[in-house]
Amino acid sequence: MSGPRVAVLLLLLALTPGVVQAGQNPVPAPAPSDDADRDPNASQPDFALVNLPTTLRLPRFKSAFRVTHRFTRSLGDGDFGDLADDLFGLDNGAIIGLEYRFGLMSGLQAGLLRTSGDKTIEFFGQYNVLNQRSGDPVGLGVLVSVEGMNNFRDHHAPAFGVALSREFGEYGAVYVEPVWVHNANVLDLPGEDNSSLLVGLGARVRVRPTVYLVGEVTPRAGYSPGTHHGSFAVEKRAGGHVFQLNVSNGFGNTLGQLARGGTSSDTWYLGFNISRKFF
Repeated sequence: MSGPRVAVLLLLLALTPGVVQAGQNPVPAPAPSDDADRDPNASQPDFALVNLPTTLRLPRFKSAFRVTHRFTRSLGDGDFGDLADDLFGLDNGAIIGLEYRFGLMSGLQAGLLRTSGDKTIEFFGQYNVLNQRSGDPVGLGVLVSVEGMNNFRDHHAPAFGVALSREFGEYGAVYVEPVWVHNANVLDLPGEDNSSLLVGLGARVRVRPTVYLVGEVTPRAGYSPGTHHGSFAVEKRAGGHVFQLNVSNGFGNTLGQLARGGTSSDTWYLGFNISRKFF
């Protein structure tokens, strides 16, 4: 069985809720903990929208893992029959990302993400200055990262910015994220800027108790080839897991990749994210 088919099978198995045997009571929901960062956040169930970071806090000494999967067959290639023959892209290759993050202290998290396309490794950190759940009017996280292609050997691109969020009760949240990315112009194109200023715009809307609609777009200034990267998704929260089915106009996962834009405005690719919190 091919890699993409195995990945999708695992996704479907993970999305299948556990079966409660006859005569047994469902497992009760966990009670709130002494650490508020460990309590479920219905408006921000994950540390990312599709690619952009959120302001969800990671508890001290706890961790989270995420898998990103982007199929490389465009949904617009050929007619519907061709697309169905390829199982809507699932028969083709994919770009896979693996991410791990760890809570260093209250409000401070760090991690790394590796994507398979150009073997990019990104080291990132985030410090939450404001926390809406603690009474602040908004959430505010300071973002810093550095990434490099070819397993961090080439084209290092540092980035610095902020993630600003506003939660609406338990119904979702909106985000504005200005980020400066240096050395985004990895091709050294003549006449082009070397750095990008991207402004991530995103939202997550809770449409059912554990189901969300998600969207994001990343307009850019400075070095801004191609089209602005955009994604939308539907996702399901199940305990410490979040399962997301998404469609994007590019393959960007890291801040540097988002600064380089998508492939085109009318070329879209199927993908999914799976995340797991360990706390």
